[in-house]
Amino acid sequence: MSDRKIPYKIYLNEDEMPKAWYNLRADMKNKPAPLLNPGTGQPLSAAELEPIFCKELVQQELDETTPYIAIPDEIRDFYKMYRPSPLVRAYCLEKKLGTPAKIYYKFEGNNTSGSHKLNSAIAQAYYAKQQGLKGVTTETGAGQWGTALSMACAYLELDCKVYMVKVSYEQKPFRREVMRTYGASVVPSPSETTEVGRRILAEHPGTTGSLGCAISEAVEVATANPGYRYVLGSVLNQVLLHQSVIGLESKIAMDKYGIKPDMIIGCAGGGSNLGGLIAPFMGEKLRGEADYRIIAVEPASCPSFTRGTFAYDFCDTGRICPLAKMYTLGSDFIPSPNHAGGLRFHGMSTTLSQLYHDGYMEATSVEQTSVFEAAEMFARVEGILPAPESSHAIRVAIDEAMKCKETGEEKTILFGLTGTGYFDMVAYEKYHNGEMSDEIPTDEQIAASIAKLPRI
Repeated sequence: MSDRKIPYKIYLNEDEMPKAWYNLRADMKNKPAPLLNPGTGQPLSAAELEPIFCKELVQQELDETTPYIAIPDEIRDFYKMYRPSPLVRAYCLEKKLGTPAKIYYKFEGNNTSGSHKLNSAIAQAYYAKQQGLKGVTTETGAGQWGTALSMACAYLELDCKVYMVKVSYEQKPFRREVMRTYGASVVPSPSETTEVGRRILAEHPGTTGSLGCAISEAVEVATANPGYRYVLGSVLNQVLLHQSVIGLESKIAMDKYGIKPDMIIGCAGGGSNLGGLIAPFMGEKLRGEADYRIIAVEPASCPSFTRGTFAYDFCDTGRICPLAKMYTLGSDFIPSPNHAGGLRFHGMSTTLSQLYHDGYMEATSVEQTSVFEAAEMFARVEGILPAPESSHAIRVAIDEAMKCKETGEEKTILFGLTGTGYFDMVAYEKYHNGEMSDEIPTDEQIAASIAKLPRI
């Protein structure tokens, strides 16, 4: 099909929205290693997980055989407020770069939370409501997940308690206030409000926090309060399942116009948006139906894939959560206070970790000054101010497009634009003022954290 017949924005109608989430694990020959009980070292049963997570979400977490799981009508109705999201042909960026590459991005920032996180937040809140719970607890890094969950809980009249990584709590006050507007309580983590928070503060005085710290606090509060459960915005299999709507819609839109991407690029922190974007494409790759080059992009300050170890580790700094086999920098690792708050988790999704380990995808890390350089270029030519997290994917998409310019190859690139950066202006200000630095952990720092991995 001629490029001239492909619109700037490809929209699906409501009837074309996915009616089921795609469970990528069903097509994996090597399944992700099971979550382990840290006390016994044995795989966790549903009964052991249910005091932490909602019952239905536990079933989704453990299901490795069902390829498609129906999306309840109530969730699809909620999705219709902002979905289907547009697949955009970046004609202006292509022209600016002078590249023969064709660049597409799936834009997930067209809702008040400003990111893809709402896709899973409404699902998890829905199952909590169906179970008759009072409320949920969670952590948030840059605040997109906390914002999304507060919106979903307000809609379903659930209480929402958010532990926000301290550095983001201080850097992004407006996102914090959006959460409070939707009725959530927001506490900077680590805090004095929990036993594990007090312990972390004693061990790391003056720490700016991490997602691992915030997870520990949120889990403690959930398990200590009857009628509450913990929900997580990334990493878990259930979250990647819900986020598969991103990739499913992308594939439907591309198939509609006969477009096949050569490479798919997504930012990677815990794995939610990347796992959702690549899901149906990776499924084809696993089944031998098609091939794609899939690239995970992570910050150089928190390089789980590129410098981590594939091993069992705690998902939280307080070491109270289950053990997961993943690419990890060690649960004791606290990254520098960079501005990509949503990419500050020490580990990676077990599903994506297994796929990376088996060679189905690749990974690269980028420094934040180069990320903001790409973000600024994108904003000026495409008219959207991207989130710092999303801009990691933009950086590599631009780099790959420039390689095509050098070789003359007309490759088709798809990347995930996970959200907007309108609450990240402190970061943009520091970049513009020349105050942004590239802090990269040393081999010694990573080795010291890896040395504390549990012996499994």
